[in-house]
Amino acid sequence: MVHIAWLGKKSPFCGNVTYGLTITEALRRRGHGISFIHFDTPTGFPLRRDDHEPEQHPDQGPVYPVGSAEAPEVALPYLVKSQVYTIPSPGAQRELRESLERLRPDLVHASLTLSPLDFLLPDLCQQLGLPLVATFHPAFDASLRNLSAGTQQLTYQLYAPSLARFDRVIVFSELQAEVLARLGVKRSRLAVIPNGVDPQQWAPAGQEPPDSGVAAELAALRHRFAGRRVFLYMGRIATEKNVEALLRAWRLVQPQGCVLVVVGDGPLRPSLQQAIGAEDQVIWWGYEPERARRLALLQLAEVFLLPSLVEGLSLALLEAMASGTACVATDAGADGEVLEGGAGIVISTQGVTTQLRTLLPVLRDQPVLTAELGRRARARVLERYTLTRNIDALEQLYAELVPTVTVAA
Repeated sequence: MVHIAWLGKKSPFCGNVTYGLTITEALRRRGHGISFIHFDTPTGFPLRRDDHEPEQHPDQGPVYPVGSAEAPEVALPYLVKSQVYTIPSPGAQRELRESLERLRPDLVHASLTLSPLDFLLPDLCQQLGLPLVATFHPAFDASLRNLSAGTQQLTYQLYAPSLARFDRVIVFSELQAEVLARLGVKRSRLAVIPNGVDPQQWAPAGQEPPDSGVAAELAALRHRFAGRRVFLYMGRIATEKNVEALLRAWRLVQPQGCVLVVVGDGPLRPSLQQAIGAEDQVIWWGYEPERARRLALLQLAEVFLLPSLVEGLSLALLEAMASGTACVATDAGADGEVLEGGAGIVISTQGVTTQLRTLLPVLRDQPVLTAELGRRARARVLERYTLTRNIDALEQLYAELVPTVTVAA
């Protein structure tokens, strides 16, 4: 078994948080030791700018200050923390070093948080003699077709020289690996390990664990939306997610008997909600912390829509696919790769409103088509994107870096 010092995020809620909590829990179930190091406000430190924000993730565990004998969980102080980036306090690097010296892990796995500390990790781990693995999350559009994609490309250019010094860099698709390879990261150091979901937890109606509480949630949702067919967006409401294009298409089509449910929160929600107003065909659900209710929403939905301008590999998309929901997504990041070959409908990041304006009436009028797309989506997840496959690949990578340590078969 391997003792892993996992450097990542636990709040505010975002894909990086979901990834870190899911992967570390799966590794623990296989017997590996996890010391979770993340940015929070340790005891004795002054309040930070976002300390009064409500906690957005229900799985947040106890937090211990650096040096506590109870750790394996360590809190590093920060100045600013958001869904996109983190600015650590001046003493965070020293405290990270002290925690690694105390914990003495076999390796460090950094789920990179877009923080200045990311660039210091190669030198720190080299000095401590620790193998260093990164998971590189920033979304991308390899074709550079829009402004958001250009901004993300700058992030890749900024990180590439540092990533070239990591022992391994995990990315989610071959396209993402090609982007980094063109920027100078050796292909031998890049490991393509796609995101994965548990298809037993994320499953069509009636196939989820009987004690999960999902059936009761689904019954309540069916009562609430009786007589209306649900189209669903679930994710952050931010510029790169391009929710505005989806809303424009919905207003132009106004599909009769259908409702668009927008699940999530983000900086653009107030302005978009004000622009749309209190339309009966659009439900602003807000952030949903309960996994059982999120799954019930996916099971109820006829179509899951993801109009992003840039992506990595969307966990929300994989969860929708595993739940048997028909999916429509742009070809940003690896999402098009996930749906290609009939597992869903792939549209371009250019002209999203125009394409959805054409597709929405077809999806409304062809329930047999959406049912078949949902069946194919789940089959694709079972074939390529399970959490088990992800953890198997991670264990193999760890074994290459720590050959004296035995990993689970």
